[in-house]
Amino acid sequence: MNEPCVALSTAAFFARPLADTVALAADCGYRCVEVMVTKDPASQDAAEMRRIADANGVEIKALHAPALLLTRTVWGTDPIGKIDTATRVARAAGIPLVVMHPPYRWQREYRRWLLASLPSVEEHTGVTVAMENMFPLHVGSRPLMLHADQDLDQLAGLPHLVLDTSHAAVAHHDLRDVREIFGDRLRHVHLSDNAGKGWDSHLPPGEGVLDIDGFLGELGASDFGGTVSLEVDLRKRMADPDALRALLISMRKRTEAALKNGSVS
Repeated sequence: MNEPCVALSTAAFFARPLADTVALAADCGYRCVEVMVTKDPASQDAAEMRRIADANGVEIKALHAPALLLTRTVWGTDPIGKIDTATRVARAAGIPLVVMHPPYRWQREYRRWLLASLPSVEEHTGVTVAMENMFPLHVGSRPLMLHADQDLDQLAGLPHLVLDTSHAAVAHHDLRDVREIFGDRLRHVHLSDNAGKGWDSHLPPGEGVLDIDGFLGELGASDFGGTVSLEVDLRKRMADPDALRALLISMRKRTEAALKNGSVS
């Protein structure tokens, strides 16, 4: 059984240089990271990412393609073009997996392309492209359904999936149920807690309402061989370097222990 690597996602350090973030992750004992593509040129450059990873003795396990509002124009606005660029960069950097957000409801052509053509892209590049579960937004008391694939049954037909625990909570999905539905299609986990108040809070594990330890214990006992990437909101800790470092270390240790033992001592 392959032991999942516990990674730190650079998403929490969106405005900081990639080199600084990877160095901090390594200093806090992380053996691997997930790079979020931002406007930082280093996060878009395969050679620079490899140099930074090698210099810090870590492995980049995933490349999160630019899908946020602030990066909507990075690598163009066409999602198929983003996949093309992301897989080429990932291949050159030696990164095995690209994380993408699923189609919006109106992107029917993109949805058809994923089902028909994505497998050939993966075969040609050797890079896995995995779709992340999303959640409804709310306008007042009514949900606004943007992503066509935010309902789990609409992820049928896509062979590689990413389970985001906070997204699942916002969509009122039980983590164990989602893992069971994803089955052997699960390639990657975005791990965070959720406040349980209807928004995507991405709290550090243990600071919300989710049974993160139980979920990780079952995941660790399964044949999951992917990466568990801590993707958390750290803005409250950024002004205190000592507190930030302590949290990064404690999150890693907690996650590793739960994956191994199903509980935290």
